[in-house]
Amino acid sequence: MSGVFVWVDQFHGKALPVSWEALGVGRKIADTRGVPLTAVVFGQDIDRPVQQAFHYGADKVLKCDDATLAEFRLEPYVALLVKVVRDNGAQIVLGGASTRGRELLAAAAADLDAGLLADVTELGLEGDCLKATRPVYAGKVLSTATASGAVQFATLRSRAFPAPTPDTSRSGEVVSVAPVLSEDQITTKVEGFEETRGSVNLADARIIVSGGRGVGGPEGFAPVRELAEVLGGAVGASRATVDAGWIPYAHQVGQTGKTVSPDLYIAVGISGAIQHQAGMRTSKVIVAINKDPDAPIFKLARYGIVGDLFKVLPALTQAFKAKLGK
Repeated sequence: MSGVFVWVDQFHGKALPVSWEALGVGRKIADTRGVPLTAVVFGQDIDRPVQQAFHYGADKVLKCDDATLAEFRLEPYVALLVKVVRDNGAQIVLGGASTRGRELLAAAAADLDAGLLADVTELGLEGDCLKATRPVYAGKVLSTATASGAVQFATLRSRAFPAPTPDTSRSGEVVSVAPVLSEDQITTKVEGFEETRGSVNLADARIIVSGGRGVGGPEGFAPVRELAEVLGGAVGASRATVDAGWIPYAHQVGQTGKTVSPDLYIAVGISGAIQHQAGMRTSKVIVAINKDPDAPIFKLARYGIVGDLFKVLPALTQAFKAKLGK
């Protein structure tokens, strides 16, 4: 087996946390086989994520710092990744299942006629083949699949794997590579970005408190927000509440919203339709609060409270304030 490669997803010099989670998985696989772990970093002004890649476990970094890669565009990125994989004989290529990671690794796998395991929640080796667990059919089934062949790709679901503790004393070899396409060969252009500001960051949240139809209206999210604030978590929502205009779409968790894997997910007034479960069933601990004892969410929850959320949430909030000294 050749070395293990991990593509580091970064935007303007800041890497996505899922990239470090992927490096942690890559480190374990590389150590199992006694091969080096190589991080691949593309972009412009990327010295910070290059150095961080060593801190999170990389032995070597392949770096391409070029103006044509300043913004993510599939054409130059996939051409370069394919060349890097071919030139270095990589057999395993990992990345985060972010929007960019899904697109890039899928395109590279297609160009290399290679297998791809997408959005995996568990990953290991079976012989020389990657073996993964991944949710299918909107999360109703967990499927086990293997990839084989000269090159194998996998994208990892955010927060499904622990990120390693960074070791700032680590360093390694940085090898610069040249871009494959020049600017005049790239058909797409990035004119600019419109930034959406806000405090919602469901993908990286360790704790999420989500409200559903049971909150009754926009004002019903007040106790949900208060509990989330006390716990230092983010506020999520079901599709029904978003469709009703009670809360912005950025908060939606589910098949047509965000897919999350927090350490703690508190579902408040959410019945637990399969579309919602698809977005949160990989949470480490699920707590359900609902007045309907037959709500499907209780089958998924580790802990359940049957009761009026407008009585339960304030009581929980006060208890956590006392416990956490807030």
